[in-house]
Amino acid sequence: MDDTEVKNKDIDKGTRHKGKHDKPKPDVDPAEVWKIVPAPDKECLLEVSSFSTLFPQYRETYLQSVWPQVKSALKEHGITCELDLVKGSMTVSTTRKTKDPYIIVKARDLIKLLSRSVPASQALKILIDEMQCDIIKIGGLVRNKDKFVKRRQRLIGPDSSTLKALEILTECYILVQGNSVSAMGSYKGLKQVRRIVEECMLNKMHPLYNIKVLMMRRDLASNPELANENWDRFLPKFKKKNVKQKKVKSKEKKEYTPFPPPQPPSKIDMQLDSGEYFLSDKKKSAKKWQERQEKQAEKTAENKRKREEAFKAPEEARVQDDDKSHKDDIAAMAASLKNKAKEFGNRKSTNDEIDTEMYIAASGQPSSKKKRKNKN
Repeated sequence: MDDTEVKNKDIDKGTRHKGKHDKPKPDVDPAEVWKIVPAPDKECLLEVSSFSTLFPQYRETYLQSVWPQVKSALKEHGITCELDLVKGSMTVSTTRKTKDPYIIVKARDLIKLLSRSVPASQALKILIDEMQCDIIKIGGLVRNKDKFVKRRQRLIGPDSSTLKALEILTECYILVQGNSVSAMGSYKGLKQVRRIVEECMLNKMHPLYNIKVLMMRRDLASNPELANENWDRFLPKFKKKNVKQKKVKSKEKKEYTPFPPPQPPSKIDMQLDSGEYFLSDKKKSAKKWQERQEKQAEKTAENKRKREEAFKAPEEARVQDDDKSHKDDIAAMAASLKNKAKEFGNRKSTNDEIDTEMYIAASGQPSSKKKRKNKN
């Protein structure tokens, strides 16, 4: 090798970078790299895939009015759709023009959302790649109908305030309809919505507490200092209060006996005991007629007694007894007055003669008050 070639190699070694690849990287947008390019006609789907779902009768008129819009949106992706009003079903299927194999799954979610009372303008957003949906069935979570209605209303809130707050915090569209909750959004938001809905319907936690936690998480996420730290110390911990429940009355267990209970006597056995079994048909009918007559007589007598009670005169107040009691009181008062008069007469005879001069002041003697004044 020449000296000039060796020198050139040494220069190349000196200018080489530390990395393995020295090729310049192309300036390409990552969105364009993952963009689905329509394949040529030769690479179309080999099999036809189709999905169908039923819809309630009250959605029939709305779906008829919106169906042209849905049909045109699916036609852009190479999907055909059919609305069967007789069977009450919607069907979507792939065609030879379908390029994206996953679009049939999106079309299936679209007809599911339409059958769950989601508006068409909102349901068509499911065809976007970043949008996902989740249908949460809440009908089987609560057995009691009254409890189910109360908890579902708790999830909605007054004037749908709780539902709107959840939509803002989770960045999802939520619709509560009948026995299901339809949600549309990102995977993270759908996961949060499912957890909140299930906890509300199972009475584990009120939606307002979950809203508080989501708000605190949102504030913590905005703080870059706490981005890599554990947030459990900042989040509130809600403890469920024990509510006193009604005690179930336990039935007393009977002693176990291997023998079955005695068999109750049948109608024939009772007739044999009374001797009625051996009577002829005429005597049986006569006996029944006799019993019927006796019952009828008792009933008529009771009805007659009830009717006669209405015509009975009310009991009058006993005036004689009141007069007697009044006379007895007057006699007692007269006797007491006589006794007092006798006692007063006896006192006059026994006492000395009363000196009236003691009670009349002498005309010549001054009174005690005048004496005191003269002394002074």
